[in-house]
Amino acid sequence: MPQNSYRFVYDPYGNTREIEVFSRWLWVYENQFINKGTAFTQDEREAFQLEGTLPPSVRTLAQQIENCREVLEKKEGDLERFIYLRSLFDRNVTLAHAVIASDIERFMRIIYTPTVAEACRNYSSLFRRANGLHFFPGNINKAEDILRRFTSRQIRVAVVTDNQGILGIGDQGAGGIAICLGKLMLYTQGAGIAPWHCLPISLDVGTDNAELLNDPNYLGWWHPRLRGEEYLDFVRRFAKAFKAVFPNALCQWEDFSKQNAFAIRDTHLHELISFNDDIQGTGAIALAAVITAMQIKREALEKQVYLVHGAGAGGVGIAEQLEAALLEAGLSGEEARARIYTVDSRGLVTTERDLEPYKQKFAKDPRVLGWYKNKGDGTLLNVIAKARVTVLIGTSGQAGCFTRYIIQAMQGNSRRPVVLPLSNPTEKAEATPEDIYKWTSGSALVATGSPFAPVSWGGAPIRIGQCNNVFVFPGVGLGVLASGAREVLPKFFTAAAKAVAAQVETGDLRKGILLPPVSALREVSLAVARAVGELALREGEVGPCRFSTYGHEYKPERLAQLVELMRWSPRYLPLVAKSSSPATELLFSSRI
Repeated sequence: MPQNSYRFVYDPYGNTREIEVFSRWLWVYENQFINKGTAFTQDEREAFQLEGTLPPSVRTLAQQIENCREVLEKKEGDLERFIYLRSLFDRNVTLAHAVIASDIERFMRIIYTPTVAEACRNYSSLFRRANGLHFFPGNINKAEDILRRFTSRQIRVAVVTDNQGILGIGDQGAGGIAICLGKLMLYTQGAGIAPWHCLPISLDVGTDNAELLNDPNYLGWWHPRLRGEEYLDFVRRFAKAFKAVFPNALCQWEDFSKQNAFAIRDTHLHELISFNDDIQGTGAIALAAVITAMQIKREALEKQVYLVHGAGAGGVGIAEQLEAALLEAGLSGEEARARIYTVDSRGLVTTERDLEPYKQKFAKDPRVLGWYKNKGDGTLLNVIAKARVTVLIGTSGQAGCFTRYIIQAMQGNSRRPVVLPLSNPTEKAEATPEDIYKWTSGSALVATGSPFAPVSWGGAPIRIGQCNNVFVFPGVGLGVLASGAREVLPKFFTAAAKAVAAQVETGDLRKGILLPPVSALREVSLAVARAVGELALREGEVGPCRFSTYGHEYKPERLAQLVELMRWSPRYLPLVAKSSSPATELLFSSRI
């Protein structure tokens, strides 16, 4: 459907009120934002010349949801369910999101972790329809022109990846865009960012995955990864084009690997409204779990000793967020870093090693430790014992590395040790919650990165809190957009962590559960958006909300109302038949 054949009409809060449609007949089916399938009313069928193209009965959205769920039940395996939901999204986004919202806890496992990992691996063979944008060296010089094709959708959030550090499975080339698609679906589910305001983007700079380069069906750019200045220049060209076309949109960097993740985040921190979810979102959700654990233990953050096992982007991001919280609690920078240990595949990260820049901040000076005499003293077990670690966080991707001896060493340091095996997907988890409970006689406080079934302990099932970034990034995004923040400040993520922790109910606290249920995603996202937006108004560089006339001249106390009223819900919008579509018509109202 041509872009000038429909137009979104907004209310004063920036939410879509109706869609004006200038096309007729089969063109109406072709647009995933307009198509209602069997839910087109009789009046709509007449107005858009759809008579005879559909069976006579009109289904309600509720009936469509029930029918889709019945179909999903018959699918063999979650990958087949993923394919079905993506196909549904491609033809009817409202229905797809309504189905997901009907049981977010179940369907999030399918549209995102852990099933999306298989979708990444099989992207080329599963490809059905274009979604999002693929920039590569052959078209990066045209990036601004390509992005301008989407101005009609008033893009508010883009998730951008270079495809290198995917979900614990590494370099997946062009397949990494499946992560962006999943993340944006969660922006819609949590924050209510309408699907037409979301844009997934792959920066295809090649791949070093030999399996993909040897696959004749691979759809990505057939070339080893760009590196060094050539790589950085590619990203710079994209960032310049994105800012020129979407100066008010949020850019979320996703699945950049190790040093690139930090370099890209820091380089564009002040140029774009941007953040890196793997670094900052991961840090915030881990901090949220730790804050809740301290409430349960009735102990202070600044009295704990922290060890992050796995010093990649996520692990160092967690260390950064812990440091920020400790600084806020009154410790100096030196005191805060002294309480945070990082361990990678070579053992304790120390200053005597040749380190990548992003690892240097939390590297330990062996001369200060006293108990560290040689590399053999840097094992995970020895560091836990000697440093008296009370909070253990895993981002290593090494399945089962939190052994019985590791967990029991933790118990020797604390009556209620905090253990967070966060590696994704599920089979990469450092330990299972069931084992951790068993090895500590139920005293450990546990949350995981992937979803796990409840653990039966003390005669009752205990829900395992999921340290999923989904509790953080949608709300951060909505808070930034609503407040008009011109920069995503690091302190926004501390505020987000506190807001998530505050959403854990009293009954769950008594059971030692560290995070809210995924079913509460929409409520948690709203709380995060309010906390981030209010902080932005107090301390950030802000302007009026660029997507709402309500945002102009609004006062801080009105922000809570704005973030709620900006949110789209999956329900069919009124379609208004228009007789013509002048070339000057835009898909968004001229006032925005």
